[in-house]
Amino acid sequence: MAEFEFIFALFGLLLGLSIAEVLGGLARAIEAHLNPDTHVRIGWLTPLMGAFVLLDLLSFWQAAWVVRDYVVVSGHALMAVTAFAGAYYLAAHLVFPREAAGQPDFDTHFFRTRRIVLGVMFALLLCQLAWYASIPQLAPYLTQPLSMGLTLALAVLMIAAMIVPGKRWATLVMSALVARYVVVYLL
Repeated sequence: MAEFEFIFALFGLLLGLSIAEVLGGLARAIEAHLNPDTHVRIGWLTPLMGAFVLLDLLSFWQAAWVVRDYVVVSGHALMAVTAFAGAYYLAAHLVFPREAAGQPDFDTHFFRTRRIVLGVMFALLLCQLAWYASIPQLAPYLTQPLSMGLTLALAVLMIAAMIVPGKRWATLVMSALVARYVVVYLL
């Protein structure tokens, strides 16, 4: 078993659980919405945040493959992977309310949790960039114009999503975050 495979087994498990959290939350939301005994309004904001977290998870999963040759098994690496992927799980867990039927308007939930979820995601972005910068073979990729532009757009949109007031602006910024990933995946 290669070092990357050993580390990635733990990493993949935690990221897989994070993806399951987002999809499970969406399923609970739809189920509560369809239940005639509950009056749940899902809206756009929470599903957009779920889509963003899911796309970001996929992006990091893909990035793990790109850096596979630079992963070394150590206690430090295991703790870092656990902390990093664990933070993703925390963010994914908070995207949708636990008791969907008890939350009549998911937009309220979005405004209550967006700073935590997006703040965790922003901190993970900074950690990822710092790690890339510490690897001499990867650092040059950070300064390429396309990479810098996409990263700057991601950071600005994440910060904006944490602070913009009102549903209209939040929907616009969250839509832009999701669209940014869709465009990147299609390039």
